[in-house]
Amino acid sequence: MRFSGTLPALITPFRDGAVDEDALRKLVERCIEGGVSGLVPCGTTGESVTLTEEEHLRVVRIVVEQTKKRVPVVAGAGTVATAHTIHLAEQSKKAGADALLLVCPYYNRPTQAGLEAHFRAVHAAVDLPSILYNIPARTGVDLLLETLERLSDVKAIVAIKEATGNVMRSAQILAKLGDRFTVLSGDDALTLPVLSVGGRGVISVSANLLPKATSDVVKLWDEGEVAEARALHLRLLPVHEAMFVESNPGPIKAVMAARGMCAKEVRLPLVCPSEASVAKLEQALTRAELG
Repeated sequence: MRFSGTLPALITPFRDGAVDEDALRKLVERCIEGGVSGLVPCGTTGESVTLTEEEHLRVVRIVVEQTKKRVPVVAGAGTVATAHTIHLAEQSKKAGADALLLVCPYYNRPTQAGLEAHFRAVHAAVDLPSILYNIPARTGVDLLLETLERLSDVKAIVAIKEATGNVMRSAQILAKLGDRFTVLSGDDALTLPVLSVGGRGVISVSANLLPKATSDVVKLWDEGEVAEARALHLRLLPVHEAMFVESNPGPIKAVMAARGMCAKEVRLPLVCPSEASVAKLEQALTRAELG
């Protein structure tokens, strides 16, 4: 399985403390209608670390049911513990997920040998393709190029969500392992730079609100319309930056709530962003004529 294009890292809508299933189903439809190429529930943007296991798997099932095989569903299953990751991966497969998103185990800060052993153990136990997710700012560990090279014999690992914030890392992966792994940007603001060195798309926060615009950047690039892709990316850039004015997914939920797509609820220890932060994002959307 090869992944490309724009894959929204779906928010998990909450209402009165519970998962808002109706809002989630409507979000899936809106994203597919906007031209996305896949859906990623239960990642960072989906507040996976605050979901109970029952909620986590229910979210995956809802997305799978609503998607009806129109695009692949890549279920977040990464956790701090290998055994729990394997369990969530197994259950996600039973729920109908097409692939897994596996973040590096966080907080316990495994060595590179530990990261390699973790991903090998998960793939020995669960027969689904996966996208590895490297985001050192959140996990405290960096999945190094040398470790990826050692993991290249694990055929189920098909792609990397590269969220180091450094385009050089994407270029290095593609230069050495581009015939083996697809690279997807993990930062909306770096979508075009990652495409320019051979990346194939983005796992996107902004696509929850702007599925068509974010998808069009990649489609224009793939069609050879480089100037148009660049112009659209630069138009979106202030919006992408403002999405992280406070911790994700607070800002994206706030602007979606203002448009009736969900409640603005996030789960503690996250809190709703300040009025000033939301105003900054709304101003960016207005200036980009995307509000």
